[in-house]
Amino acid sequence: MIVAVRKNKLPALTERRYNSQNNMSVLIVGSTALDSIKTPRAENPRLLGGSASHAAVAASFFSPVKLVGVVGEDFPKKYLELYRRHKIDLEGLQILPGKTFHWSGEYEVNMNNRRTLLTELGVFETFTPTLPEPHRDSQFVLLANIAPALQSHVLDQMRRPKFVVADTMDLWLNIALPDLLKLLKRLDGFVLNDSEAHQLTKEDNLFTALKKIHKLGPKYVIIKKGSHGSILSGPRGYFICPAYPLSKVVDPTGAGDSFVGGMMGRLAAAKGSIEDNLRRAMIYGSVTASFCCEGFGLTRTTKTKLAQIDRRVKELEKLTRF
Repeated sequence: MIVAVRKNKLPALTERRYNSQNNMSVLIVGSTALDSIKTPRAENPRLLGGSASHAAVAASFFSPVKLVGVVGEDFPKKYLELYRRHKIDLEGLQILPGKTFHWSGEYEVNMNNRRTLLTELGVFETFTPTLPEPHRDSQFVLLANIAPALQSHVLDQMRRPKFVVADTMDLWLNIALPDLLKLLKRLDGFVLNDSEAHQLTKEDNLFTALKKIHKLGPKYVIIKKGSHGSILSGPRGYFICPAYPLSKVVDPTGAGDSFVGGMMGRLAAAKGSIEDNLRRAMIYGSVTASFCCEGFGLTRTTKTKLAQIDRRVKELEKLTRF
């Protein structure tokens, strides 16, 4: 039996800019997990993680968020409360008998390099995203990193979304490429990293790769380059989005999800067209991801204030103006 966590009435959060009655919400579907993370300097077990968790918290700074995912009965109540503190709608979060998806990884001194130590899928192994009726009318949809067949299943349940973006990873390129190619035809935006762009297109040059990916369907393509920022390709050409410069990275887990989540939240909050707002939304996503890297899991992101995000956006503007 599926038990859905219902929304509780929450106190007003002064750090949120939006009014949930006026702004469009972001529907985010992906993994909700417990992450055990080890770096050369520290080790932290069973932190809140997963692509949907990082993206939802990042988006919640700017817009209301509806989260769809699955956890087991062992999922700590303190993490449910964390979602609620960020005004994240949990009607689509399933709680099933069994264990929550658990991932364990270890980073090298160069934190661009990590290796997976353990993956326990738990209830996530049989997860089928089922959207509550009100979620089907969501205008902004982020299909965070899960199997492309599940991402397509979500779109089958949507009515007429305004802007749909999907993230992916190399695993799906290896084992589910036909499903991914079908999905690409249905997307407005597609996000992947530079090695995945090479794997998908067989092109070493990222700008050549971008052109090939457009031919597969998406109007907008974003290639993530880690600490080197990201590249957007769209109808108005290219945009180079810088990463916020950090003197110390504690844990980069979830930074890519925070980037795209922050971007989608900012887009949903902005007035005007996607084309007019996407570049600035990417900057906000990049800055939100910088806070994620300053702590393990979501520990730093959840302590971030909106004024701090705005301050770093202004700093990036100064750094890139000429």
